[in-house]
Amino acid sequence: MSFELDGVGLAHANGTVALADIRLAARQGESIALIGPSGAGKTSLLSVLGTAWAAQPGLHGTARVLDADLSALNARALRGLRARIATVHQAPPLPGRQRVVTSVLAGRLGQWPAWKSLASLAYPMDIAGARAALTRVELEDKLFARCDQLSGGQLQRAGIARVLYQQAALVLADEPVSALDPALALATVRLLVHDAAQRGATLVASLHAVDLALGCFARIVGIQRGRIVFDLPAAQVSEAQLQALYAGEDQPLPTLAAPQAAAAILPMNACH
Repeated sequence: MSFELDGVGLAHANGTVALADIRLAARQGESIALIGPSGAGKTSLLSVLGTAWAAQPGLHGTARVLDADLSALNARALRGLRARIATVHQAPPLPGRQRVVTSVLAGRLGQWPAWKSLASLAYPMDIAGARAALTRVELEDKLFARCDQLSGGQLQRAGIARVLYQQAALVLADEPVSALDPALALATVRLLVHDAAQRGATLVASLHAVDLALGCFARIVGIQRGRIVFDLPAAQVSEAQLQALYAGEDQPLPTLAAPQAAAAILPMNACH
């Protein structure tokens, strides 16, 4: 299994419950889209998978990621696990004064020996590899630009290039195309899905754009108020389930009905 969450709950220090009784598993190579209203718990779920809450008192239940029990990892094992996980952030944490080439190469710092990591910070160790990753997101002309010279959409694509360069076993994407226009967003999601499929990596992406989720991912997980309310093949997600998922906070949690016709706005082969 790529990951397995059994009865996982997450509570913040102030008592706010972010996740409750999450039961979710994925085989290696699956691509899963997380959908749901803002504040539903999608980012919290990605943070658990990304080990941000490993061995923390706010995390409850059993969480295994890439065959590792998060509650049993020492610092060294945790660093090793994190080197196998890549995260696409909505606002990539790329240092403003850093060159794009250096930020892309940082994707493999956890995999390289210490001497190579330090040397690459001073002088890029794999310029050709960084250029190839940036070419895939149509940003090769920004190879030596500073990150603070990029637009918001360009920063998102640079962050995606870093993840592509990392070639991780598990890729977590948190609203990875929120700053991109529709055509570029579709192309970028398609790229992430295809890259994961070609490498046999697992991809879990949080998306506000339901059409992208239904059109590009085989499996859809709906989250509302920290709980999973459905976990279905994209073709079985109904319009009624989507309406219930995005209902106001004063509405009761949706109950799962029998699968109905897909409610995708994009054609189901839009990413192929």
